Amino acid sequence: MLQEPLTLYKLIVLYMLNRVSFPLTMAQVSDFILEKEYTNFLTLQQAIGELTDTGMIETRSVGNRTHLVLTKDGRDTLSFFENRINSSIRGEIDAYLRENEFTLRNEVSVQGDYYKSTSGEYEAHLIAKDREIKLVEITLSVPSKETAAAICDSWQEKNQQIYKYLVEQLF
Repeated sequence: MLQEPLTLYKLIVLYMLNRVSFPLTMAQVSDFILEKEYTNFLTLQQAIGELTDTGMIETRSVGNRTHLVLTKDGRDTLSFFENRINSSIRGEIDAYLRENEFTLRNEVSVQGDYYKSTSGEYEAHLIAKDREIKLVEITLSVPSKETAAAICDSWQEKNQQIYKYLVEQLF
């Protein structure tokens, strides 16, 4: 494989992560790059793996998602080589991030996961963050796995309403 295209894909990932003030998920980055047909899935995974191995980005497992975070080394590298990304590609990335910022931010800021507790019940663990600051964290104990899963799904859609309700009721 040519090194030059792989370098471009790495720079695209770094550029995307540098243009937002929150982590992006592996799926969010992949969806954009694959939708634009810049490269294929395996090559993109290789690029992300090499960025991680060289300390340009960090990966963090959060629930069932992998968050990608730009490191100082990644930011420094991008500052030297950002001009190697075609201006039309940079424009497409900027437009995508601008148009989808709310959705992208919400996907990484709202987390819901469930597990079986030692008591035999299931616990739904729900978190809503804003810029890495926890706004609310709730753990609900429920009798079934299905109920816990449904709560986590609902949390993704209704977290803002629930947070607003809690604040109104408690203040």
